[in-house]
Amino acid sequence: MIDFSKIKGFLLDLDGVLYIIDRPVPGASETLKKLKKIFTVRFITNTTTKPRRLVYQKLKNMGFEVREEEIFSALEATKQFLKEDDGGAFLILTDEALEDMKDIRKEPVRYVVVGDARENFTYSNMNRAFRYLMEGAELVAAAKNRYFRDRDGKLSMDCGGFVVALEFATGKRQKLIGKPNKDFFLLAVKTMGLKPEEVAVVGDDIESDVKGGMDAGLKGILVKTGKFTPEDLKKGIKPDLIVEDINQLINYIQA
Repeated sequence: MIDFSKIKGFLLDLDGVLYIIDRPVPGASETLKKLKKIFTVRFITNTTTKPRRLVYQKLKNMGFEVREEEIFSALEATKQFLKEDDGGAFLILTDEALEDMKDIRKEPVRYVVVGDARENFTYSNMNRAFRYLMEGAELVAAAKNRYFRDRDGKLSMDCGGFVVALEFATGKRQKLIGKPNKDFFLLAVKTMGLKPEEVAVVGDDIESDVKGGMDAGLKGILVKTGKFTPEDLKKGIKPDLIVEDINQLINYIQA
């Protein structure tokens, strides 16, 4: 159980918590307004298909009260990492994400970066990545999710399997930037000016969201929307709180 009197902020996952694919969770917009009156809020996402400006626009179009600087994405964190290191990179990303990475050096290739590239997961791209890695480049996983809830309502393969394929082929270990890396959560908390124990993460992925946040010292709240399945509760992970959806949070906060 969580003592909400000690909680000062929330990290809210996006897809599966506030909306599902392109449909807002009923009541989530009003719930968010209530939360933001009391708590500091950041929006975290492991999406690596779109730059932050498009994530922001999507939220605004759905009627959510959000500022672009409140969004902390795995793609943005990866971009920050590459700029700080000033290393050349071969990027396996979607065309939209690649467009946002135009100012990242391409040569010499020190890093192979893998995100959810969708149709760009071709043999040609994967083999180029393999060769760069075998020649000394390091493997960077912008995210490592197993799957996501797709537009047809079914689960689809995410980038994690492709990262593991490159690890298997090269014998190298990836450096993870996004969830469930605890550093991702700690960086997000740092932007809030809070301590980890003062923040709760709300997510639909019991591994990437909940366990990742709890490993970083945050409280973990699992919602039964989005990619959640009853099988998740058999993985040996114990969230601090399980709710039907984000709206149910208000009942605990006001109790």
